[in-house]
Amino acid sequence: MNETLYGDLSVIGTRGCEELTAQVDAYLKEWRKTDKSFVVQADCTRFGTGEAKCLIHESLRGHDVYIVNDCFNYGVTYKMYGMTVPMSPDDHYQDLKRVIAAIGGKARRISVIMPMLYEGRQHKRSSRESLDCANALQELMSMGVSNIITFDAHDARVQNAIPLSGFENVRCTYQMIKALCRAIPDIKLDRDHLAVVSPDEGGMSRCMYYSSVLGLDLGMFYKRRNYAVVIDGKNPIEAHEYLGRDLHGKDAIVVDDMISSGDSMLDVALQLKSKGAKRIFVFSTFGLFCNGLEKFDEAYANGTIDRIFTTNLIYSTDELKSREWYTQVNMCKYISYIIDTLNHDHSISNLLNPVNRIHNLVEKRKEAGLE
Repeated sequence: MNETLYGDLSVIGTRGCEELTAQVDAYLKEWRKTDKSFVVQADCTRFGTGEAKCLIHESLRGHDVYIVNDCFNYGVTYKMYGMTVPMSPDDHYQDLKRVIAAIGGKARRISVIMPMLYEGRQHKRSSRESLDCANALQELMSMGVSNIITFDAHDARVQNAIPLSGFENVRCTYQMIKALCRAIPDIKLDRDHLAVVSPDEGGMSRCMYYSSVLGLDLGMFYKRRNYAVVIDGKNPIEAHEYLGRDLHGKDAIVVDDMISSGDSMLDVALQLKSKGAKRIFVFSTFGLFCNGLEKFDEAYANGTIDRIFTTNLIYSTDELKSREWYTQVNMCKYISYIIDTLNHDHSISNLLNPVNRIHNLVEKRKEAGLE
């Protein structure tokens, strides 16, 4: 690789991203054969009222800066009027803007790595309501950010809000398949033994990619909602209807961008079991588990689900990581490759398209007699 750099590399992790940025830093130091850390400390301190400021401890003039921001890390807290308050997505987003403001326009380029896009679920307007994600993207660009790098955006079309700026929507397809093969050695990656299922219409594009690259059958559920009722800000789902081929005796991979409460995912898994599916594996980039883990424990105990795979891109509790039915997919090396490539001012197109890596993985399994 050409060693000409776009600028001196600096990586900043906002609160809650320390472990992830430390792993990314370790890869970068190994590849560049240096003991010097690329991580720059940025302290977002809080006043007793909950107000805050950011202080960066070194100059970033002329640097190529990458800011990692996990807006969904509720494990980070601060004191306000003597109370311990968990940081909300809004708090994390404000800290991101504070870091950018503290740089003060001195960096040569600022890129934001936001694994789960802030307000990504509020990406379109259906009535008189706000367009929060689009507003946030435009605000970051107005502050001097050149690139937004996110993973498995709920709807990547939100990038239309910033058509002249960099927006990369990264998929975790290869890492998920690789993790499945490691965790379930007897899995067969062919259409006679495995199918891919989308839990709703919105997830069809990511499921089509899995089915196309692996040559698997594709099924889909569509949600029948009651639009006369609103509960917790959304129309409740009355039923999931399945469209697809027979699943008797086959394993099924259910792919979605996030697990929030998990109710619809578990309902889909239950229906797949009733249709004869053998084992159910869930791929979800972001495991939020907003309503706890008990219902997943129960689903695992009664055989509804066999394994759930989510990434380490957002905060996960130790309680979740200890579950027998859970596997965490580490994305730190992938992030390091993206940062290293961009810092050399090279295209990341090959990194964003993992087809060759997936085919090589399948070929190696065939050579080892696993397929």
